[in-house]
Amino acid sequence: MVVSGDPDHGEAAVVSVVGGREIAEVRRRHLAVLAREVEARGLSWRLAGPEESLLSVSGPRTRRQAMVVATLCGDGWYYLWPGGGMAGVAEAADVAERLTRLLG
Repeated sequence: MVVSGDPDHGEAAVVSVVGGREIAEVRRRHLAVLAREVEARGLSWRLAGPEESLLSVSGPRTRRQAMVVATLCGDGWYYLWPGGGMAGVAEAADVAERLTRLLG
């Protein structure tokens, strides 16, 4: 827990900090949801990087690959992928469709 504010003016705010382990677990859960979606569309995938923090997605015919991250940003979690792709994690099915077109 972190206390912030301006103690000179009697202000203090308690801010809850989510631990790194919890963030890593949530990230892996979001990537697992996307992995199921891309697999259902015929793409292959594997978790990669430190603490399995990246989803590597491949098109079986083209052998093109893309790395997808799930990141906490402001008000929620988002998927990010090459070419400026960005979508909320609730849109995993749409992200899988977009990756299918990208990696065809």
